[in-house]
Amino acid sequence: MSLNNLKPAKGSTHSHRRIGRGQGSGYGGTATRGHKGAKSRSGYSKKIGFEGGQMPLQRRVPKYGFTNINRVEYKAVNLDVIQSLVDRKNLTEINPDVLRENGLLGNRELVKILGRGELTAKISVSAHKFSASAKADIEAKGGDCSEI
Repeated sequence: MSLNNLKPAKGSTHSHRRIGRGQGSGYGGTATRGHKGAKSRSGYSKKIGFEGGQMPLQRRVPKYGFTNINRVEYKAVNLDVIQSLVDRKNLTEINPDVLRENGLLGNRELVKILGRGELTAKISVSAHKFSASAKADIEAKGGDCSEI
């Protein structure tokens, strides 16, 4: 090894252009930004979805439908789910609080009982809504339904 073949470790140095430091550097004047236009100015930032003046995709695609702000959404719980809950926990009464404790219902969700599956136990169910088949099945087994 001698002084004439010394060089820095691979990847330790970076060659970069010092732009905007006068004509003598070769990168003065416009400082690689070209002439005029928004991109040559300071403070320029491209808007999200900007397509170079072409009509943006979001404005080209047709819009349709609407969202009803008064819509009430219910979380559906079927009779087979209630039956399995009754079998596991040995319950006689089902209400939204019991469903929340068992992870079937979120904090501010409303519940609707639907009629899928077989119910064998006599239970009292209180919920925000019932389907006709669920109500008939619960009452056929001697249980009672109460809407909150």
